[in-house]
Amino acid sequence: MTDDAWQRLSPRMLLVHPVHEVLQQIPLLIGAVVLGSATGNQSWTIAAIVLTVGVGLARWFTTGYRIEPDEVQLRTGLLQRKVLSVPRNRIRSVSTDARLLHRLLGLTVLRISTGQEAKGDSEFALDAVEAQQVPRLRAILLVDAVPAAEAPAGRELARWQPSWLRYSPLSFTGLAMIAAAAGVIYQAGVGAALRDSELAQSGIAVAERLGVLATVVVGVLVVLVASVALSVLRSLLTYGNLVARRDSDVLHLEHGLLRLRQHTYDMRRLRGGTLREPLLVRAFGGARLDAVMTGVGGQGEASLLLPPCPAGTARGVLAELIGNPGAVDAQLVAHGSAAVRRRWTRALVLPGVLGVALLVAAVPGWLWVLWGLTVGGAGLLAADRARSLGHLVRDGWLITRAGSLERRRDHLEAAGIIGWTVRQTFFQRRAGLATLIAATAAGEKRYAVLDIPATQAWSVAATASPWVADNGWADGPGLR
Repeated sequence: MTDDAWQRLSPRMLLVHPVHEVLQQIPLLIGAVVLGSATGNQSWTIAAIVLTVGVGLARWFTTGYRIEPDEVQLRTGLLQRKVLSVPRNRIRSVSTDARLLHRLLGLTVLRISTGQEAKGDSEFALDAVEAQQVPRLRAILLVDAVPAAEAPAGRELARWQPSWLRYSPLSFTGLAMIAAAAGVIYQAGVGAALRDSELAQSGIAVAERLGVLATVVVGVLVVLVASVALSVLRSLLTYGNLVARRDSDVLHLEHGLLRLRQHTYDMRRLRGGTLREPLLVRAFGGARLDAVMTGVGGQGEASLLLPPCPAGTARGVLAELIGNPGAVDAQLVAHGSAAVRRRWTRALVLPGVLGVALLVAAVPGWLWVLWGLTVGGAGLLAADRARSLGHLVRDGWLITRAGSLERRRDHLEAAGIIGWTVRQTFFQRRAGLATLIAATAAGEKRYAVLDIPATQAWSVAATASPWVADNGWADGPGLR
C-alpha cells in the first residue's frame, strides 16, 4: 500500500515546533533581551520571539512527504526548497523517538535509516507523525519485512529489570556528565562569578576547619555519590521499560520512560552480534549486546540491543537471534604462547622502564610501593588479556574475542564476509603472529582476529570462507 500524493505531518506539530524553535534559539533570544535592555526598546525582544515562533509554525506548511512504489520523499525548506529521496529497497531500519511533549500530544518522530550516517538536512525524519500511524508506515517502508497480518505472534526476548541498574555506575557515565557540566559552567564564566561569592567563602572556611586531607576525601565521596546517582538516573530514564520482541523476521526494540524510543529492524539483514564486557561490568557478571547488522552502525546507540545486563540474559538473546546457541557458548581456540608473551611484554615494558628510572633517581621508599602496585596491576591485566584472546570457526560462524578493560566477543556470520586481510606489524613478524581481518558490509565493517599464529591465518579464512580455498589462497596470497 502506497500513497503517491504529498502528505502533511500532523497539525498537532504546530504545538511542538514553536517550543523547540524557542529552545534552540535561546542564545538569540538572550541577545535580543540584552539589546532591548540596553536600548530601552523591548520591541527587539518581542520581534525575536515572534520570528522564532513563526519559523516553527511555518514548518508545517513547508514540510510534506510522499511514499511511491520505488522511493519515499521528504520535502522541506522555507526559503530554499529541498526534496530528500530514499529508495525503498535501501531502507534498513525504521525508528521512532517521542520526547515528553510529543507523547503528551500523541506524536512521534519517525526516522528512516539506510545504513549511511546521516545528520542535519541529510537525515530522513518525519517530525511529527501521529503515533497510531506508525505501524502502517513501518509496514509500508520495510518492504522486505513480513506484513503484520501474516506474521505469527511475536515472542518476547528480553524485558528490562530494575536489577539491571546495578551495572549503571560501572560505566563512568556519571563522571562524564559531571565533567561536562563543570566545563560548561567554566566556559559560561559562572565559576569566576562564584569565586568571590558568599557561598564560595563559606566553602573555603569549612575546608580550612576540616583540613586538606579531610576536604579531599569528602570532595571525592561527594563526586562519587553524585556520579552513581546520575548514572543510575540516566540508565533508568533511557532504558527503563525496555522490551525486545521478535515477530518472525522483524525485531522490535522499545525503551525509555520520559522519552520513548522504538526501533524496528529487518532480521534478514542480521549478520551476528557482539557481547561487550567492560572489566567492571564483567566483574559483576554483566554484558552489553550489540547487533552486527547490514545498514546499522556497529557502535553507540544505533546498534545497541541490550544495555549492561546479566551476561546470561545477553548470551540467551544473542543465541535466539542468530539461531546457534553452540556458537555463543563454545570454547575458543587459544592463540599460543607467542601471543601470551606479547601481552605480558606490552603490559610490563612501561613499568619496567619506570622501575629503572626510579632506581637511577634513588627515590623515597613509598614510590617503590606505588611502583609495585603498578606492576601488580599490569600483571593482572596481562593475564586477563591473555585469557580472553581466542577465536573459533564453527557451523558457519566466525567468533573472535579480545581485550580486558573493554573485552568483546564478536559473532560474525561467515556468509556475510566479503573479504579477508592479513596484516603484520614489525613486532608481530618477529613473534610469528598476524592480525586476520574479516571485511563485511554489516556493523563496524571489519572484525579482527588479533595475534593469531601467522601460519594459521589463511587457513582460518579458508575454513570460514570456502571461496578463499577455491582461489588457491589457503596458504596465503601474501601478507599485507
